[in-house]
Amino acid sequence: MHFHSDFQLKEYNTFGIAAQAKEFVAVSNTTELATVLKTSQDIFVLGGGSNMLLTQNIEKLVVHINFKGIEIVKEDENFVWVKAQAGENWHEFVLYCIEHNFGGIENLSLIPGNVGTTPIQNIGAYGVEIKDTFDSCTAMKIDTQNIESFDKATCNFGYRESIFKNELKNQYIITDVTFKLTKKNHKINTSYGAIDTELEKHNITNPTLREISNAVIKIRQSKLPNPKELGNSGSFFKNPIILKSDYDKAKENHPEMPHYVVSETEVKVPAGWLIEQAGFKGKRFGDAGIHKNQALVLVNYGNATGQEILAVSKDIQQTIFDKFGIHIEAEVNVI
Repeated sequence: MHFHSDFQLKEYNTFGIAAQAKEFVAVSNTTELATVLKTSQDIFVLGGGSNMLLTQNIEKLVVHINFKGIEIVKEDENFVWVKAQAGENWHEFVLYCIEHNFGGIENLSLIPGNVGTTPIQNIGAYGVEIKDTFDSCTAMKIDTQNIESFDKATCNFGYRESIFKNELKNQYIITDVTFKLTKKNHKINTSYGAIDTELEKHNITNPTLREISNAVIKIRQSKLPNPKELGNSGSFFKNPIILKSDYDKAKENHPEMPHYVVSETEVKVPAGWLIEQAGFKGKRFGDAGIHKNQALVLVNYGNATGQEILAVSKDIQQTIFDKFGIHIEAEVNVI
């Protein structure tokens, strides 16, 4: 382990924000992590840096979780349980599973970030969420350095929510995640978004896991900028879930407003549609802006500060509330 002072984090966050850590260390296993935590618990945990907006320097020790490794822990005739270490790149893990014909996470291709942070956010895309294949994870309690296991029920998964984002926030560091995936009779999900349309272009009627993944990748690449080329953190906002009565009221003035039924009393409204209707899609404010192909994505055109991007996000939130009476929440963690 090497500790660095005044460490530049620009290459460690997908927004490409220039911010410094007072101190920085990368850890490769639980022994190193426990050693660090025994000396300091006032830390900032950094994974893939894909779901955060740095608006200031980090005046504490930044601990970069760099655990690597993928293993099959058990299997039967129909399922396989695959454990991935927290520092594994998420998309590379998805590709590993597809290569081995393990089904269940192919719709989550090309989502930025590392495996260890996926349960925190309960990441999801194209009709699939982490909770659908999540079996368990292990995590180190920061104050005791004890390793504990969490099953699906304990994690309290919700829409972009989990126990690690709420009741246990900043108390644990996830060290590995185990997924229960199919070996055969895969549950193919093509109904969400433009997957079916993309498959039809290639005359694919009975898609494989790889063909589903390729379709998702094609769609994402057409809408979402590569963080290595244009700083971003994917979808910046959550799709708001509102009462059906509030939706009906808003629809009186905006009859074309789309929605998805969540329950008898709630509906989900696409935040991207709201942002586009409010006139923000493709707008630029200095080096901060909204992507031209996907209104949910805020971007850094080069030298935007986190504060500048945050100001744009607040302007969007206020404008949408004034126009539609709907509050949209940030999906990205603002630091």
